[in-house]
Amino acid sequence: MPSFARRSFLKTSLLAAASLVLTVSPKVWAKTYLSIDQARKLIWGDTPMVSTNIVLTKGQRKAIKKASRVRVRSAKVTAWKTEDGGWFIVDQVIGKHENIDIAVGLDSSGKVMGIEILVYRETYGYQIANPKWRAQFTGKDNSEHLKLDKQIRNISGATLSCRHITDGINRLTHTWDIILKAL
Repeated sequence: MPSFARRSFLKTSLLAAASLVLTVSPKVWAKTYLSIDQARKLIWGDTPMVSTNIVLTKGQRKAIKKASRVRVRSAKVTAWKTEDGGWFIVDQVIGKHENIDIAVGLDSSGKVMGIEILVYRETYGYQIANPKWRAQFTGKDNSEHLKLDKQIRNISGATLSCRHITDGINRLTHTWDIILKAL
């Protein structure tokens, strides 16, 4: 093959490969399971709730991190409070790469009443939305540090999502103990 033909073939091949790379977009996938209102109704029924604006101080964030062993990514806590001191909290945890929106109900003693997945953005690990897996958290509080493969069963193929949901519950139950129970 003459050198000019080889160069022309290489040039054409490289251009074709580059056009494929540039036209392939990353796969974006998200599933919305529930709205905030739907999750609140599932966990609390028709119990009246008051939206409560909570902004954690640096000291509070540090105390929650120390107690839960989980970094507090946001100073803002999106929460609603019942008359008897129960809480409904909307939060985000990281899956493998993307955020997972969750809703958690805590009763007046800080025990988990329920956890709902609102939006799941990962392509793998959606099995965490399974009611049986989420039911493991019911009745848990800040009295024990929850660990994956100890108190909480792991799901093969969803390990990071399972671990981060577990971390999120640890963080929220300690947030209740350090901040919310006094409000």
